Amino acid sequence: MNVRGKKLGIAILVVVVFFLSIWAFYPSDRADRAMGMSDFEAIVDAGETGGYDGYLKSHESAERPDRVIRIEGERYAEAAGEGVRIADRPEGLDGTAVITPDTGSISWDVQVDQPGLYNVRIHYYPLEGKSSAIERQFAINGQVPFKGAEMLAFDRLWGNKEAEIGRDDRGNDLRPRQVEKAQWQTAPFEDSEGYYDEPYAFYFDKGVQRLSLAASREPMAIDYIELYQERDVKPYAELKQEYEAKGLAPVKELSLKIQAEKAVSKSSPTLSPLSDRSSPSVIPYDVSKIRINTIGGLNWKLPGQWIEWNVEVPEDGLYQIALKRKQDQLRGVYSTRSLMIDGEYPFKEMKRIRFGFDTDWRMDVLGGEEPYLFHLTKGAHKIRMSVSLGEIAPLLRTVESSVLKLNEMYRKILIITSNTPDPYRDYELEKRIPDMISVFREQADTIQSVADYLEQTTGERSDKVAVLHTMVRQLKEMADKPETVARRMNAFKINVGGLGTWILTVREQPLTLDYLVVSSPQAKLPKAEASTWERLKHELGGYIASYTEDYDSIGNTGEGSRSITVWITTGRDQAQVLKNLIDDTFTPESNISVKLRLVPPNILLPATLASEGPDVAMQIGEDVPVNYAMRSAAADLTDFADFEEVASRFRQSGLAPYSYNDGVYALPEQQTFPMLFYRKDILADLGLTPPKTWQDVYNMISVLQKHNMEFWLPIDTAVNNATLVPNATFATLLYQNGGNFYQPDSKKSALDSDIAMEAFKTWTKFYTNYKFPLLADFPNRFRTGEMPIGIADYTTYNSLTVMAPEIKGLWDFTMVPGTEQADGEVDHTVASHTTAVMMLQHAADKEAAWAFMKWWTDKDTQVAYGREMEGLMGEAARYPTANTEALMELPWPMKDYRNLENQWQWVEGIPQVPGGYFTGRHLDNAFRKVVNAGENPREALSDYILYMNDEIAIKRKEFNLPN
Repeated sequence: MNVRGKKLGIAILVVVVFFLSIWAFYPSDRADRAMGMSDFEAIVDAGETGGYDGYLKSHESAERPDRVIRIEGERYAEAAGEGVRIADRPEGLDGTAVITPDTGSISWDVQVDQPGLYNVRIHYYPLEGKSSAIERQFAINGQVPFKGAEMLAFDRLWGNKEAEIGRDDRGNDLRPRQVEKAQWQTAPFEDSEGYYDEPYAFYFDKGVQRLSLAASREPMAIDYIELYQERDVKPYAELKQEYEAKGLAPVKELSLKIQAEKAVSKSSPTLSPLSDRSSPSVIPYDVSKIRINTIGGLNWKLPGQWIEWNVEVPEDGLYQIALKRKQDQLRGVYSTRSLMIDGEYPFKEMKRIRFGFDTDWRMDVLGGEEPYLFHLTKGAHKIRMSVSLGEIAPLLRTVESSVLKLNEMYRKILIITSNTPDPYRDYELEKRIPDMISVFREQADTIQSVADYLEQTTGERSDKVAVLHTMVRQLKEMADKPETVARRMNAFKINVGGLGTWILTVREQPLTLDYLVVSSPQAKLPKAEASTWERLKHELGGYIASYTEDYDSIGNTGEGSRSITVWITTGRDQAQVLKNLIDDTFTPESNISVKLRLVPPNILLPATLASEGPDVAMQIGEDVPVNYAMRSAAADLTDFADFEEVASRFRQSGLAPYSYNDGVYALPEQQTFPMLFYRKDILADLGLTPPKTWQDVYNMISVLQKHNMEFWLPIDTAVNNATLVPNATFATLLYQNGGNFYQPDSKKSALDSDIAMEAFKTWTKFYTNYKFPLLADFPNRFRTGEMPIGIADYTTYNSLTVMAPEIKGLWDFTMVPGTEQADGEVDHTVASHTTAVMMLQHAADKEAAWAFMKWWTDKDTQVAYGREMEGLMGEAARYPTANTEALMELPWPMKDYRNLENQWQWVEGIPQVPGGYFTGRHLDNAFRKVVNAGENPREALSDYILYMNDEIAIKRKEFNLPN
């Protein structure tokens, strides 16, 4: 064959292959995009290997006996722990119940004649506790049946403290406080994460079965537990036929408007009414004053949260329900709700109601153009709307599973390549990790199916889907070119982290409601949006009000017989909560009015110099009070007769930074300290246990580094280290070996001692000999597993609880490693950091200011404030109070609280001295010289101690103190 013929043959072959590839690809792509929900769930289920899905599959042939088996609470077989008792007619119950505390466990024996799958429900009363949901672990015959049963949540009931919304003396509405309105409730055992619509089904064998509930949070009274079968809910089409058969007709010319902010009960204190000023159409409305006029928003977003309203209809008949709502947070994803009337779903469609994205207010009639009709009898009814994940749930389960598998693969690759792989080396990862390519392809297909389903259902390709496509693209490229995996590791980690964030974002389902309308189908509904003229008036009025309204003052500003001015430097939400507490308890009890102002943190000094400062300053740094005391600008609290009684609320470590020249110049509000965080799953895989001593840490380092994993020690990354506090690791090593920062007379630094020098040398060795990282995002690396253990401030617990749902149950925290003493005891001492409330010396009425400080740091006030903040902003805002009794009353799980309490007993405070701000600054400078410049640790620290001592001497001379 000549050359031309060969070329022609090759060209034809290329064309044929090209069209065959298109033909092969196109139908597959169309099939993916046309995929229905049942097909998608089949893919999800195929990938499930454990958890509830796996449990159901293992019992898919089991029967579902149609019967109810009741187990009376007081007839328990066994109880472990103290506090379990039987009570007669507790909380208005007609009969007896068993009281169970927030620790221990209780078990019942039940005779099951027909084996099979049963749903389980409980009739309970939430006893007074720490204001959080009740949590229990459920076991059958001593075994937790699946992962979801490890943590079952049971709601408390919350409502507005006052029936009507109050106003301050400037005409602004006050956000109503949420109080618990406990009552007996019946609740099924169901998924607290919202991943499953239906209550859990549990398999029970024939014969006597032992059921156990182990407490992890909050006490409860139990009347009975029942095994039963959840009834199927009819679809609307079937119910509509029943309406016609019964002759039910729609009501005529009737419309009832229920203001959403007037909800009668909620599942969480976070669901307090809100103020919305985005549109003049919101009812009620004022151009400049705060009006509480909506409910929900970003607070009403977590699966299982519900809000309930009362409605009273004047006659029997069929009604339609409409909602004035706004969903302006989830573009490309819809927010889902379920609706119940009088405790039951009216029909199947009410389990999953979608609300699409829209930046404006909308009036949605349930059912759309052909509204659903609801049969309501004359009289009062309860309408409950709950956050539901709906069809998003299997997508989230799938992506969460993918994140865990991809993180596991990332760690396997990390063991071979390290954190800094050679970009020019082929590590032959596909040979050393045989399943790597198959995992990449499998997860790419799985995540692609999620993206396709979202695009199909929402009809758009948004940023929510873009994250998934980016991950899919990278996985396919790494599967096709495994030699490039090593140099893609950083991007791979970022994209997997993006998937974790995607789970958080999509799992949250916010929705804001203005009002509900229950009406006849022909009733004319109000317009949702304002007219152009109303908008113009709204904008112009708001502009004028910006010059006339006082937006810095919070709540009432009226004068009582005595008055003080208090400045707070945190957010408006915190200030509003504080002001509500002041108006509810402090002012009525003391007859002292408080002018609370929200100010920037840096304004206190110039205001004090200009004699324009407050009487009391709150939430200030621990370096401020002593600096003011040196200048005679802070009041000495030991002058008050009851100071010692007030000081007993705190540990001595909390008062240490505020002690100066035999006086105390502030009270601690918050106190934080380090804890050791660790991944239980990864340490178990490596055959490691949490270290109890620093020697255990040294032993662990080699195992971690062998697998290219790291141990994290806290290090401050502040660019400006002018007010840098001494490093937490150094302070820990110093205190555990009996060292101090300053001489007893505070005239010189004590860091020139052999103990301090050795502690400094040990600290720097972690970075010079063991190559610990100087800079890292510990919470993120903790999520991925490349830093499976580390020391961090205990408030990191709050962030991980909220921001890392994919590793829930896979991590824990405990005491910081200690130093073994000569007598064999292990010293776990760590240093704390605090914020304070301080009285200024120029306060006109010091007794009134002291009364406020005593009230604010009191246990009841601190508990109320902590619970309100967590109720308002969620678990991430859990308050780190310095009051020892108050911490015990905040909603920590008992196991975690005990860990905190054990560490708190070892906490020391770092004293403040004149010129002490040089200590943290030059300690950091010495550390950098050793780590970055290779200088001898003793010489580097000795050089900087001279600067520290010079500054202390200069400041003592400036303030006429003896040198």
